[in-house]
Amino acid sequence: MSETRIILASASPRRRLLLQQIGLSYTVVPADIEEEIAPNSDPADAVQVLSLQKALSVSERSEVADINDDILIIGADTIVVLNNDILGKPLSSDQAVDMLRSLSGQTHQVYTGVAFVFRGGDSRQWHSDPAVSAVTGIFQHHAFHERTDVTFGKLSQAEITAYVESGSPLDKAGAYGIQDDLGALFVERINGDYYNVVGFPLFRFYREVNKVLPGVVTPFEHASRIL
Repeated sequence: MSETRIILASASPRRRLLLQQIGLSYTVVPADIEEEIAPNSDPADAVQVLSLQKALSVSERSEVADINDDILIIGADTIVVLNNDILGKPLSSDQAVDMLRSLSGQTHQVYTGVAFVFRGGDSRQWHSDPAVSAVTGIFQHHAFHERTDVTFGKLSQAEITAYVESGSPLDKAGAYGIQDDLGALFVERINGDYYNVVGFPLFRFYREVNKVLPGVVTPFEHASRIL
């Protein structure tokens, strides 16, 4: 099998850290698209479509097209859903406050979509079910989503105000982060994949990528060489 270059189509520092955590070697080429979701969209479909749009947009970049090796591009998108309303990243501090007030004492859902876009010289490498994958030009692609239920405790106005004033919520779907800041203090419990709430479902990613492209992502082989 020829070498496969892995590209992460995301500027998210959280996704970068999670892929580093499993020893994945990759290059970051952030997607530059409008993250628009139509009203009344199905959340699962929406995150899969957006993650695929990100990966496909990067596949069209000249610096990617000029790579001679096989290429795997990973796109991802995360949203928060409360009572069927989709909450993306807040556009202002006031919007962040409103989001956190609405999440206080409630259970919401976090959806992350992940897409693989692959250009390879050996079509036998690709093992995806045609029902959930497709071909665009010389690229083959596959997408999936993961859902986690998150329950917030009751938040005081002082807690919400202090958190928003820290600036931390403004680049996060639903206006909070569970992993590295005070947003962790809002979460009473979760049901599902913790890393999905962070922004990238590692468990599902590892199994999906090895289903469609076995032998490309091999963190345990890397770990054994270190040991």
